[in-house]
Amino acid sequence: MFGFLALVAGLAAPLASATYRVEIEAPSDIKGLLEQHLDLSRYKDRTDLSDDQLKYLIDTVGDQVTQLTSTEGYFSATTNVTVEPGDHKTIHLKVDVHQRTMVSQAVIDVIGSAVADTPERVGQIKQNWGLPVGQSFRQADWAKAKDDGLQALQKRRYPAAKIARSEARITPEDNDAELGVTYDSGPGFTLGPLRVTGTKRYPASIIENVNPLFVGEEYSVDRLLLLQRQIQNTSYFGNVIVSIDDDPAHASESPVNVQVSEFPAQRLRAGLGYATDTGAQVQGRYTNYNVFGKAWIFDAQTKIEQRRQYGSLDLSMPPDTRSFVNGVNGSYDRTTLQGVDLRSLKVGLKRARSLENYDTSLTLDYYRDHLQQTDGATLPPNTVVQPGQHQALVPGFAWVRRAVDDSIFPRSGHIFSIQTGFAVKGLLTDQTFFRADARYKYFVPIGKRDVVILRTELGGVFTSGSSAAVPASLLFRAGGNESIRGYSYDSIGNSQNGTVYPTKYLVTGSAEYQHWVTQQWGGALFYDIGTATDSWVDKETRVGTGAGLRYRSPVGTVNLDLAYGIQARQFRPHISLGIAF
Repeated sequence: MFGFLALVAGLAAPLASATYRVEIEAPSDIKGLLEQHLDLSRYKDRTDLSDDQLKYLIDTVGDQVTQLTSTEGYFSATTNVTVEPGDHKTIHLKVDVHQRTMVSQAVIDVIGSAVADTPERVGQIKQNWGLPVGQSFRQADWAKAKDDGLQALQKRRYPAAKIARSEARITPEDNDAELGVTYDSGPGFTLGPLRVTGTKRYPASIIENVNPLFVGEEYSVDRLLLLQRQIQNTSYFGNVIVSIDDDPAHASESPVNVQVSEFPAQRLRAGLGYATDTGAQVQGRYTNYNVFGKAWIFDAQTKIEQRRQYGSLDLSMPPDTRSFVNGVNGSYDRTTLQGVDLRSLKVGLKRARSLENYDTSLTLDYYRDHLQQTDGATLPPNTVVQPGQHQALVPGFAWVRRAVDDSIFPRSGHIFSIQTGFAVKGLLTDQTFFRADARYKYFVPIGKRDVVILRTELGGVFTSGSSAAVPASLLFRAGGNESIRGYSYDSIGNSQNGTVYPTKYLVTGSAEYQHWVTQQWGGALFYDIGTATDSWVDKETRVGTGAGLRYRSPVGTVNLDLAYGIQARQFRPHISLGIAF
């Protein structure tokens, strides 16, 4: 707003053409700053500027240059202005910034209870000071250094910390800056009980039951954020604000304020989509979050795809005192892939808990599958799976561990999951078996933008003899996205006369290198390998390799791949939304 009032006042005077160009001679970093913020530069395209107003801009440009260059540590800049007359004037602005101011002294001090209670934190603040002796002085760096030190105190134990004193003593003639900051940590805070507001439809006990905090623990921003995420994971609440009253007079067991806004009791969704694995799709979903007026959740969804039709019904209770959610569920899933028509009915009970880095679930599911060939041909004698109807009552356990830097766009860390289950013949089960399926994904950052993703899956169904009577939906096939690209979905298994049947064992692996050109767009090279087989002796390994595009959408990475299946000798496109399991 330099000179803005004077400029506006001058607009009342008679107007004359003052069209002009500005040429600035200065160091590149300073030149950009001046071109963006100098009034003389900003108003050069104005057609209603009078000669008097232009003269005012020229007369005051030196003061503006001094103010702007001072923010970059140049306190002795000199300015020379020359004007080439004519219908279109050219104004030459030459700026000599001279020597940059350097920090010669930085005295950082801390007072308050942190000095005695957490001396190591005080030492870290001094050691990590962001504008040390010998560094160029910039106003932005000075502000950031002060804020970083304050945040280091406020983030844990000392939410009432403040800057008690700060001074930047500048000596322009010596190009010298002496800095001093004193932080007052205030008292150490501990957390008290929850104080919940905003609940109307859903009981506050939901929040209490997923609360990971305990009364008397040390205040921590990270712990409050953990509570916030746990509440948002419950499906009942949209906006969640978690805070404490940072009054130093009430530092002991300060109540944790939780302010929530509730989602509506009912929600209806619909959508259209396409996936290379199962084709075009239409889907719908209805959810009621307050069945019986007790915050039970009823969820019904259906998805109709070209090669798959799926529907499910779920009824679950709110979290209990250990954060577990208990529920009943049922689903019907029909796929017509690779010559196999597989219809699977499942009903069961589930007890599950989702924490920050771990998901755990205990299940008891009844499977009733019906498998037949789509062309009605006679089944080959060496096929493990027999056509017809098979059933199993399967107690199961599933566990997921996530240790990644970002849950949506991870660049480092790993994700591991395992699912196990067993069935005993005679208990609504046609054949005794044990089943296990494990997945592992490892992210390795390369430089600032690139990442290597390593992925593997191991699965097996173990029986004392043949697995012919095991429900086919519990067996394995490979191929497609998140498996072996270059091959169609579920096209790798026991292949007989053009029909691919599920198998007892599965092993896949993948290595992918992603290079991100921008924050949203990138490319990838990948190599996939694996097999699905009934016998390790007769296994046939499949390999796929290719390249693709990556796009970071708000809900995850969209993958557009073109892969070549080496054994199949064919190219196949693959489209998927990459969400970490």
